Amino acid sequence: MTLDPYNAFVEHAPDAPTSSGSLTGITVGVKANIAVAGLHWTAGMALFRDRIASEDAQVVARLRADGASITGILNMEEAALGAKTDNPWFGATHNPHRMGLTPGGSSGGSGAAVAAKLCDAALGTDTMGSIRIPAAYCGIYGFKPAPGSVSQTGLELAEPGFDAIGPLARSLDLLEKVARVITDVGEAPAAPGCATLADLGGVECEPAVLQGFGAARSAIGEIAHVTLPHPLSRVRYAGFIRTVRFMATHFADADPALLSDHLRRLIAYGPRRAEADWAEDQRVLAETADAVRAIVADHGALLLPTAPQTAFAHSATAPANQADFTCLANVAGLPALALPAGFSADGLPVGVQLIGASGCEAALFARARTLDAALAAYRPPTLAKEPVP
Repeated sequence: MTLDPYNAFVEHAPDAPTSSGSLTGITVGVKANIAVAGLHWTAGMALFRDRIASEDAQVVARLRADGASITGILNMEEAALGAKTDNPWFGATHNPHRMGLTPGGSSGGSGAAVAAKLCDAALGTDTMGSIRIPAAYCGIYGFKPAPGSVSQTGLELAEPGFDAIGPLARSLDLLEKVARVITDVGEAPAAPGCATLADLGGVECEPAVLQGFGAARSAIGEIAHVTLPHPLSRVRYAGFIRTVRFMATHFADADPALLSDHLRRLIAYGPRRAEADWAEDQRVLAETADAVRAIVADHGALLLPTAPQTAFAHSATAPANQADFTCLANVAGLPALALPAGFSADGLPVGVQLIGASGCEAALFARARTLDAALAAYRPPTLAKEPVP
């Protein structure tokens, strides 16, 4: 067992022999909403506190078959709905770059464990940014596959049309290696070029985020400026409503005492939404999905900041715009990759992301590798120590 002052792990796996493969010697932590045989499969919920997975999720089985060692279960936001990984049942996870700060949500345990070198890689899930935001806040790499390219078998879902299991790692090489084991990585070439949103869609970003994004844009060179049919905040809210409408049905028969007050309040937004407003939400999502897919088809990739801010204190209110950029890949059903882009003046990481075309994942990784070499922005946290036996 390793020391974990960040509360990234909620359960450690017993040592077990692994198969031989491309991931032999690689340790992988698994988010608590993904089934690992013989371990608790809670999805961060008191509702499932006593549930033990009877078999591995398909992605976990693939990792084991290729030699990876599954080291345990990672903390997360309750039901994968939230921004901090301050779990009412399993405690808060801290950012290895600064204790007391969020590692992001909902895959905060995954981001913290990888950044702190408690495991080589981790599995997270991404509904509207829940892999990429922890990657940005923790200064590491994260990949959200297109939903159809990765199995959902053994996943406690948040919203089936948005959800995707994906890896986080401290290098692009390992990120891609794990991605190729658990997902279908398409080898088709992407269109040349890159695009970004004019005026970043009006989203207010911290200066360090703008600086990191500016460095990434300069590294790419010629870039097209595009617009979307709806404000990003409107798209994010429509995606939130779609998610909580699913959850309201999914947990309709749950004992309310086993859901936190915070989760019940969030889920309640779904049933309260008037049908006319929900119809408008669906129109916003459909038009945005079409627009983002067209941009990526025409320009090869869409470059954006990952989150508009750096990690914030657990005691602070989560910013409403946290997922304004990341939600676009989920709404459009496209793969996206987050990578480090620099640091704020007080030493907190910032990140950028590339959204690519489905079937062109290899090209997305290649584009990210070129950008990563130019930015050279990965830096381990000074607080994190090497794992202690």
